[in-house]
Parts: sequence; C-alpha cells; structure tokens
Amino acid sequence: MLRLVRFISELNQKQHEQVQKFHDKVAVEDNIIVVYNRVPKTGSTSFIGVAYDLCKRNKFHVLHVNVTANNHVLSLNNQYSFVHNVTNWAAMKPGVYHGHFAFIDFSKYGAPKPLFINILRKPLDRFISYYYFVRYGDNYRPYLVRRKHGNTMSFDECVEKNLADCDPSHMWLQIPFLCGHAANCWKPGNKWALTEAKKNLVNNYLLVGVTDEINDFIAVLEQTLPRIFKGAVDHYLNSNKSHLRQTVQKDLPSEKTVKKIQESPIWQMENELYEFAMDQFHFVKKHTLKDKMQNVIYEKIRP
Repeated sequence: MLRLVRFISELNQKQHEQVQKFHDKVAVEDNIIVVYNRVPKTGSTSFIGVAYDLCKRNKFHVLHVNVTANNHVLSLNNQYSFVHNVTNWAAMKPGVYHGHFAFIDFSKYGAPKPLFINILRKPLDRFISYYYFVRYGDNYRPYLVRRKHGNTMSFDECVEKNLADCDPSHMWLQIPFLCGHAANCWKPGNKWALTEAKKNLVNNYLLVGVTDEINDFIAVLEQTLPRIFKGAVDHYLNSNKSHLRQTVQKDLPSEKTVKKIQESPIWQMENELYEFAMDQFHFVKKHTLKDKMQNVIYEKIRP
C-alpha cells in the first residue's frame, strides 16, 4: 500500500514538473521580441510581408517603427523610449518590430536584448537599385511620385560626370546600420565602424542573411523561431511575396562604371562587411538546416 502511495505521489510530481516545464516554455516563447532594423533596398519589403501574412495564424504582432523624415539615427531620448516600449509592452508580445533605423544596444539602457535580424545586399546592387528607385519608383506603390522623378540620367552617366547622386559615399549604409548610434558609425570610410559592425553581427544579431539567399534566411528563421516563423518558407515560395517589390526601371551598369566604383574605399569596406556577413550566414545555415536531427542532451546533473 505504501509503495502504491509513493508511486502515485512520484507520478503526480513528475506530471506537475512536466506541466510546469511546458508552461515555462510557452511563457518564454510568448515573450519573444524580434527587431528587424531593415536596410533599405535589400528585399526587406518582401520579407516583412511574410511576417504580416503569418501574424494572425501564428498569433504574434508586427509593428512598423516609423521615424520622422526617414531618419536612420534616433535621438538619445527616442532610443530610450523605444527600448522601454519594446521591452515593457506586454500586449505586443510576441512581436516583430521593423523599421529603417540603426542598431540599438538595449543593454546600454539596462534592458534585456531582443533578437535582432537583418538582410544585407551586394553594395553596388543596393546602391544602383536605390538610385533608380528614387527616380522611377516601384511596382509596389506605383502611384507615388518619387523625389527624383523626372531625372532620367542613367547611373553610368552620373558616375562618368562625378555627380553627387552617385558618389560612393552614399553606399555607406549597411556598415552604419549594423554599427549603431556611435558618431564614428556614420563617418564614411571609418575603419572602427566596420570593425564594430562585424562585432555586432556576430555578437548581437540572431541572424543576418543576404538578399540573394533570402529563401534560406527564412528557412533558418523558421527552424530557429518556429513560434514566429512556422510555415514561412512554404508561404514565401507559394505566394507572390518573393517578387513583391521591384524597381520599375533599372539599367545594368557598364564594366567601366563597375570598375570605377569598386576602386572606392567605401565600396571596398561595404563589400568586406557583405562578404563577412555571407560567410557567417553560410556557416550558420550549414549547422542549422543540414543538422536538423541534431539533439542537445543534458545529463550527469548534480544535485
């Protein structure tokens, strides 16, 4: 009789522990915060469209962070407010926040770090895409008149004439986006900024993908954060999101133009970050998608 009582007691205890572990896991997953400080013209609209399509099905929230005048740098008080709001807005958890702003170090403000993600693109491809975008717009919102509307000068001609619109300094964007809000981050050609961007990519970003491999980027996220991205790959491949936004007109640059741009220290540094990001992404992808059956077992636990 005592054995039976002891057995039932131990069984109830195990069931209680299993239920508690389940509730703890749910609590952790329901507090997930993803911050996507999206670099312009990298395929971000296509990607975030998937999140908006999945949010009801997977029961999470998506919020756009709109900064006045498309400013990529937040004031100190706005950084503090953003960190405070994201951390404490319980009704919006789990949530995905996205917007065109530089990396923010949450620990600087005494807050737990969210899961930062981003996508990078080949620097010259991104630069050319933006050059034509501000002139011709895209097929996502074709009714909008862009700020360079009416200017039909090609990128080749702009580079040949050494005009401001195609100055290589305008490529300095992916480095400062990952570098953050330090003054040196926004000084074109600053070597410290490149180093800091690399450090943040490895230490403070959950994942940084590349535009040319956005399918795999989504696949890694689905494998890692199924609470948010369950079904994302299938949805992306079988909906129109993979080609959601395209610049209306975009001419390929000549070899002469490409050579001239690639001689710029700005391009060389931006490309160094891109290559670094791609190598890191391939490493993560290899050990995530190819090792799906990998298990981590905790054992020899004392006491």
